[in-house]
Amino acid sequence: MAIVVNMPRLSDTMEEGTVATWLKKVGDKIEEGDILAEIETDKATMEFESFNEGTLLHIGVQEGETTKVDELLAIIGNEGEDISGLLNGGGNASTEAKEETAEAESTQEAPAETAVAPAASAALPEGVIVVTMPRLSDTMEEGTVATWLKKVGDTVEEGDILAEIETDKATMEFESFQSGTLLEIGLQEGESAKVDALLAIIGPAGTDVSGVASSFSASAAPAKEAPKAEAKKEAPKAAPAAASAPKKASAPAPTPVTENGRVFVSPLAKKLAEDKGINLTKVQGSGENGRIVKRDIENYEPAAAAPAGSAAVTNFAVAGEESTEEVKNSSMRKAIAKALGTSKFTAPHFYLNIEVDMDNAMASRKIINAIPDTKVSFNDMVVKACAMALLKHPQVNTTWSDNVTKIHSHIHVGVAVAVDDGLVVPVIKHTNALSLTQIGSSVRDLAGKARNKKIKPDEMSGSTFTVSNLGMFGIQSFTSIINQPNSAILSVGAIVQKPVVKDGQIVVGNTMMLTLACDHRTVDGAVGAQFLQTLKTYIENPVTMIA
Repeated sequence: MAIVVNMPRLSDTMEEGTVATWLKKVGDKIEEGDILAEIETDKATMEFESFNEGTLLHIGVQEGETTKVDELLAIIGNEGEDISGLLNGGGNASTEAKEETAEAESTQEAPAETAVAPAASAALPEGVIVVTMPRLSDTMEEGTVATWLKKVGDTVEEGDILAEIETDKATMEFESFQSGTLLEIGLQEGESAKVDALLAIIGPAGTDVSGVASSFSASAAPAKEAPKAEAKKEAPKAAPAAASAPKKASAPAPTPVTENGRVFVSPLAKKLAEDKGINLTKVQGSGENGRIVKRDIENYEPAAAAPAGSAAVTNFAVAGEESTEEVKNSSMRKAIAKALGTSKFTAPHFYLNIEVDMDNAMASRKIINAIPDTKVSFNDMVVKACAMALLKHPQVNTTWSDNVTKIHSHIHVGVAVAVDDGLVVPVIKHTNALSLTQIGSSVRDLAGKARNKKIKPDEMSGSTFTVSNLGMFGIQSFTSIINQPNSAILSVGAIVQKPVVKDGQIVVGNTMMLTLACDHRTVDGAVGAQFLQTLKTYIENPVTMIA
């Protein structure tokens, strides 16, 4: 049966999209996961993959044409299938297709996994809108509700922030595109769901939406209920062991405010807890819904330790206590694991090391930073030098694919930034055209957004080369995993003072180790070595970077 593919919402503010390029043509076979087209949104040009299999029977929007979200984009079905009924009606094709598909499915014995289609297309009470989990990044498959900023019964205006959604790349604010009353919340804080799953229901105050909510939850019930049922079955087995265990005299620790393994804590409280070395699962939250806030960390007092030697008097074996804490993997952490695993095991990495004399760079930085309102870091110098070296060695500024190697004429350097949940890579666009001070300002601005979870997907996409710097942590040398689809990544170590030979004399010098990880499919050893030599020249002679 033919399936209508509509223009997707690829960003939280996207209202319409333009087809930049079709990667499939009418008559082509489509597999689930194939890239159908490149869609230009209000933020970036993103790849759009198919969630269906079959033959591409119709293209509704040609390259360069624009259409609204949810309008007809393409039709996929069986080869030779008659789709004239779906095409009649012009602009209403997508609506008619949905109705026909729902009607056809309702007359057949559909498998359990297709049960969500009738639920989604069922008639809604007047004025009621179902809000589903949005796709807030091009690679997002599921989202986690970090925080609800509205509660059931609240009035919602168009443009109000409903919730903060944790994606695979960042935690982003999700705004409402409708006005009304928040009637139902489908996912509680800390819960995760696939894109397009029920998130909330908005409509006129007092409207009964229990039937709407149950129709969505019923379709998803088997996946969610299975673990619970299993846990109930296993509970009796664990009971005897618990009954036979000796009781402890110590007072119980505070119950951690968690749901699905997630601790509810404000970002400031989390930072304070990390600085003080406080285990958040031991803290009782006093904020809304038990959320741990700043005052809870400031007022926290760990349980008093037992008198020294008291345990040893009776039994040395109980002097220590074993414990294991399970923390739910965030969407970002899972995405990092998937991306780095794919890169490490698909791209043949090789590594090149070079030592750089930093004496001139240190002197130049001191002079530059003496200028009022100017701040340049050594990392800014490295980023600038990389951009200039990439101009001379374009083979390093490439992307591998099965059929072609893409050599980019633009240079967008990504800078790895550590955040609470993992690692993100803000991208400095057209780095080679920026001055040292402009690069420094951009890096600080994007790094701040990343740490505050305010960075946008388009500010983390499109890199052609990446720099990772652990020098500030005292790391002298390390190797990084390539940030695909880049062909190389530079690892920057700390500046070290040590004896060096200059003009035949041993003197005190300052050096820094650089390690270039290369994808051998696009970058050969000699090419990588030449790139590092050029990079070394620029860093050791900063005047060559000031044009």
